[in-house]
Amino acid sequence: MQHDAVAERRHNLGPIPFEADAPFLKIVGELPSDLNGVLYRNGPNPQFDAPGAHWFVGDGMLHAFHLENGRASYRNRWVRTPKWLAEHDAGRALFGGFGRKLPDAPQNLTDGGVANTNIIFHAGKLLALEEAHLPTEIEPGTLATRGYHNYQGRVAGSFTAHPKVDPVTGELVFFGYNAAGCPLTPALSYGSIDASGKATRFERFEAPYASMVHDFIVTENHVLFPILPITGSMERAMSGRPPYAWEPDKGAYVGVMKRNGTANDIVWFRGEACYVFHIMNAWEDGSRIVADVMQFEEAPLFPHPDGRPTDPEKSRARHCRWMFDLSGKTDRFQQTYLDDLTGEFPRIDDRRAGLKNHHGWYACANPRLPMFGALSGIVHVDGNGRRLGHYLLPAGDTISEPVFVERAADAAEGDGWLLAVVWRARENRSDLALFNATDVEAGPVALVQLGHRVPDGFHGNWVGAQ
Repeated sequence: MQHDAVAERRHNLGPIPFEADAPFLKIVGELPSDLNGVLYRNGPNPQFDAPGAHWFVGDGMLHAFHLENGRASYRNRWVRTPKWLAEHDAGRALFGGFGRKLPDAPQNLTDGGVANTNIIFHAGKLLALEEAHLPTEIEPGTLATRGYHNYQGRVAGSFTAHPKVDPVTGELVFFGYNAAGCPLTPALSYGSIDASGKATRFERFEAPYASMVHDFIVTENHVLFPILPITGSMERAMSGRPPYAWEPDKGAYVGVMKRNGTANDIVWFRGEACYVFHIMNAWEDGSRIVADVMQFEEAPLFPHPDGRPTDPEKSRARHCRWMFDLSGKTDRFQQTYLDDLTGEFPRIDDRRAGLKNHHGWYACANPRLPMFGALSGIVHVDGNGRRLGHYLLPAGDTISEPVFVERAADAAEGDGWLLAVVWRARENRSDLALFNATDVEAGPVALVQLGHRVPDGFHGNWVGAQ
């Protein structure tokens, strides 16, 4: 019976239909007594089923694991966006995803935001983020939704789910796509928020074509915008075809701009068609910029414009290094794979963001499973992609993005912990796993056990006790 149950639950993507509070959780092993704070995670958890809706567009649900003095508690809440509230009142889905309203939705309902991709803490505010809307402010502790935060009206339109915090200045650097006020356009925005929470810059510019730009690259003195061929098309969307699709003939572009420059200064580099959801880190090396990314040969989860699927063998991410020569000798950037292991959700010690790092981690797949399996382990690498450690979960279990937490503010790079949510397939529930960041092969040093599952999600961050 147990084997059959596992066979029926081949993945952990489906939503959970409840909000919960668990004030006292069982701990296997021992949590460090000085690890005090909250791991916040975000991911899609649709309130109502919308036939044909992409997994990316489910309502955001926040999961908070509070660790203090060796104890643990948990709380989850949906982000109460305008869309969530309207659908809750209607008792049914009103949107089909990517801003598409269902035919029977009220005419005056226009906001399809889901706030489901990331959650960060900056300048004293906890913010739930997605691709196409302003940040949604969340009340720490209760997870109550406070509404959109527009930085005193100085930021408009879309705001990336992957802003970068400069570890030296505390500045938050962000971008947005579909930034012209309507979806599926080539307009991008770029801006910055200082350490006090004041918007100091906001501008828009045109990319070579309309692309799904999930992440971007920031170094000490430069910003890079990857325009990769998951393309957006309003014409396709209006005709019932995929609004986003894989069009490799468009090629890969990366725009390089000086942080103290303007959009008029962008220099566009070309590369082999590929797709990247996530950047591990990037830094400057003389006249070169080096960026470590998780690169797909073909985009997963999105079809060709005619609906044909992409090649599963090529639709897997591998650790890859991009190199940009700013000396003006070439407009091509180099793409070199550092490993053949399938992986995603790369993280570093964020105190090295935009600077040369010597440690990195990502969730990996089990190469012994068919079709590379789901993400079921953690890899620890050095600054050149060489494996320093590799841990795999029991067969069937899956793992989330590993989040690094330094042992102390003055600890050496990489000295700390990795926190990751693990789905236990046979029990259909989740654990919060705590690893020694420089010894992942030893397995978790502690497990915080939940009685239910946390659906596979996207991103999270640790917020230390204030």
